Amino acid sequence: MDIFNKFLVSVTELMPRSMVRYFSRRYIAGETLQSAINIVKDLNSKGIYATLDVLGEAVKNKEEAIAAKKEILKSFDAIVENNLMANMSIKPTQMGLSIDEEFAYEQILEIVKYAKEINNFVRIDMEDSPYTDATIKVYKRIYEDYSNVGLVLQAYLKRTYNDAVLLNKLGTNYRLCKGIYVEPASIAYKDKQAIRDNYVKVLELMLKNGNYVGIATHDEYLIKEAYRLIKELKVSNDKFEFQMLLGVREDLRDKINKDGYKIRIYIPYGKDWYPYSIRRLKENPQIAGHIVKNIFSFK
Repeated sequence: MDIFNKFLVSVTELMPRSMVRYFSRRYIAGETLQSAINIVKDLNSKGIYATLDVLGEAVKNKEEAIAAKKEILKSFDAIVENNLMANMSIKPTQMGLSIDEEFAYEQILEIVKYAKEINNFVRIDMEDSPYTDATIKVYKRIYEDYSNVGLVLQAYLKRTYNDAVLLNKLGTNYRLCKGIYVEPASIAYKDKQAIRDNYVKVLELMLKNGNYVGIATHDEYLIKEAYRLIKELKVSNDKFEFQMLLGVREDLRDKINKDGYKIRIYIPYGKDWYPYSIRRLKENPQIAGHIVKNIFSFK
């Protein structure tokens, strides 16, 4: 099945953009902020939370980074105007981290300050390994003065447990995910179960230390393990939430919601939907299989 899914990804790259858009529409809100707001409203009506993501991390200059920041601030305004249960996720390189670390820090700081003013929250996404240290550094600097900011850690990186030990001392608010970037075996676990095992190990550490954790996964095994830890450690419901991508494993999303646990859906939108779509497919070929099933289900 994995070979078949990878084949589907390679075929998708050769397709016209219009066809790729058709394939990806389940997983991307659309090109406009309003399209994302409409989806958030629908999710909120079901008691499900959201985090908005403005697509386009590969900025080429400071002007593009500033434009992305303005769109994020505009998204916050829309959240307030529509009284939505939603926050924002931002990518450091979209804020200019690959161009100038100090510039990116100032950009992210401005966003976090604005979020504080409107009583909202900013999640700093974690990207590939060249940016891990710089991202943690920027997060720590901002967290010194603002607590309405959180960080993402990736369970497939071998360094993550040690990072969590140090970050726990700050009271870090996490999103814990498996990780999607292609990394060398010297720094990342490659075996599926090894990644799962490290995920559970890191999650247990975070929960035992009383940190708030966004348990981000579509893996039913990990969701069951999370349920087990929550029960065994007697973790209160206000210390965690589950998180998923838009359009993926909606059956599990609805089960978690029905079980009375808070769940948040990651909603990407924007004009840069195409590179995001191709990257997601490359990094998670299983999504291609889900897409084909959806196309031929006629639902």
